[in-house]
Amino acid sequence: MPVAHALPVPSRSHSALREGAIAGAIGATSVAVLFLIIDMMAGQPLRTPELLGRGLLSILGPAGSEGAFTYIAVYTLFHYAAFAAVGILATIVIHWAENEPSILAGFLILFVAVELGFYGLVALLSEPGILGGIAWYQVLLGNLIASGLMGWYLWKAHPALGREFDQALSGRE
Repeated sequence: MPVAHALPVPSRSHSALREGAIAGAIGATSVAVLFLIIDMMAGQPLRTPELLGRGLLSILGPAGSEGAFTYIAVYTLFHYAAFAAVGILATIVIHWAENEPSILAGFLILFVAVELGFYGLVALLSEPGILGGIAWYQVLLGNLIASGLMGWYLWKAHPALGREFDQALSGRE
């Protein structure tokens, strides 16, 4: 006897995991390319992911004999996993908003609050010696580009999103 699902199973074309992973990969890649361009202009390719990987590993324990490749690889894995998680969360919210558009207004407020807190943390960590002088405005630019590209992808995948967002901000259901 087949088991009934409590929630409808989304079609393959609108899988939250698939869409979120794609959106996350778009965002992570855009930030990685931006940092590569900035690093190449400074004559130090891959400096930013190495510094961020060094900072990430320093949180996990005392530094050992890790080399640049290890720092870059650890940061890259963390970077893509974090963006995939954000992409999946955004996609779940968008799918949820198809039935409850008001959730988009709350998500927008949460997004702005998290971004402001994140920039404050980056500014704090940008003090000399912590992240090697990575400027908060570089992270801001990367996040703006990533957010824009991820949003564009999800907007294209969900054509009704504009109407739902208008309903959420106007308070109409």
